[in-house]
Amino acid sequence: MDRATFACSTAFFRDYSASSHAASCLPTGHVDFIEKVESFTYSDFFRDYLIPNRPCIFSAKFTEGWGSRRNWVTWDGKPNFDYLLQKFGEAIVPVANCDVKEYNSNPKEQIHFKEYINYWKEYIKNDYRSPRGCLYLKDWHLSRAFPEQDVYTTPVYFTSDWLNEYWDAIAVDDYRFVYMGPKGSWTPFHADVFRSYSWSANICGRKKWLLYPPGQEEYLKDRHGNLPFDVTAPGLQDSNVYPRYTQSQPPVEILQEAGEIVFIPSGWHHQVYNLEDTVSINHNWVNGCNVAIMWCFLQDELAAVQREISEWKDPMDDWHLQCQLIMKSCTGIDYKEFYNFLKVIAENRISVLENGLDDEALAKNTPKAAISTLGMLHAVFDLKRTVKVLTSLSANEDFKKLDLTSLSPPPEALLHHLKAAIDTALL
Repeated sequence: MDRATFACSTAFFRDYSASSHAASCLPTGHVDFIEKVESFTYSDFFRDYLIPNRPCIFSAKFTEGWGSRRNWVTWDGKPNFDYLLQKFGEAIVPVANCDVKEYNSNPKEQIHFKEYINYWKEYIKNDYRSPRGCLYLKDWHLSRAFPEQDVYTTPVYFTSDWLNEYWDAIAVDDYRFVYMGPKGSWTPFHADVFRSYSWSANICGRKKWLLYPPGQEEYLKDRHGNLPFDVTAPGLQDSNVYPRYTQSQPPVEILQEAGEIVFIPSGWHHQVYNLEDTVSINHNWVNGCNVAIMWCFLQDELAAVQREISEWKDPMDDWHLQCQLIMKSCTGIDYKEFYNFLKVIAENRISVLENGLDDEALAKNTPKAAISTLGMLHAVFDLKRTVKVLTSLSANEDFKKLDLTSLSPPPEALLHHLKAAIDTALL
């Protein structure tokens, strides 16, 4: 991060609120196409797309060197089933049935990768029909299962990735996925986990994206407040069921070609179709620009849980704890883990600012090396955003009702250390 971008980000977030940020990014329908790698810097992306929360498309030049683009694709641009079977045939993968709706999503099963590829071949052979329906391999943690494989290198624009930095540190999960599906497979209308950013790279095939900026989803809800499963369904025209649909804007439509990367901003709801047999790689990620949006999402989720079980508040001694447990089962995180998430992010940056990195550490693919690569000013920006959200979390009444004695260091001590590190770095 250069000094001009640091100054720009500091000014933008000085009077920032997550809700106004989300509402300020209504598009004209145009999505920028980034053509040249050599003329597009990290600061360009940070300033023009991360801060304003705007989508964009990166050309296939940004993925030319990836092993997956060399090895996973045949000469005519199709998935290389033979190579994929050789490398991953015995893996167990999650597969969704696109033809079945279950609790506003597609039901999933776990099968061997080789079984899925055999199904896919037969599906193509039978003119994209099968009694099993249209099956879509989704949310496969391939990088975690096969870390030795030369699949891809995360572009520098997406390397300030707090989600994967944290979950890698605790060695529990990650938010790096592979998707593979035949022509006609699709993902229903949704916004990404924690209202995170996502980037999605087509290794082969084509996708159609329908994007709605934050706030537009409110006009798409039915009279009971539920979001639609399919935003293209004729039923949305029924004003008795969807009374505000006519107030919604048309979606921003993107046609993504092979090799291209789509950046989906924080909180943008979307629906995605595979127009051809398609393989893609996706990351969900959070950083200093959208961590406040994540925090707002968690507060909304907890409030929804509290409303749902409000009748048990008086008779249940540990009602507040039960609300946290339910929220974690639904979203994957609770308030105490969110504190630990912020702590890990903060301590990594404090370490780099206070101790720096030697040449050996810089050469390794570690979170601290990535922080150093993005620059000391980026680390300071990250800490300033962490202070803002951690201050809000510490003052939150629901957080204060929890047993916080297990948190080390205590929130007040961590905040003090953060502020001191920022002051020292800016001297």
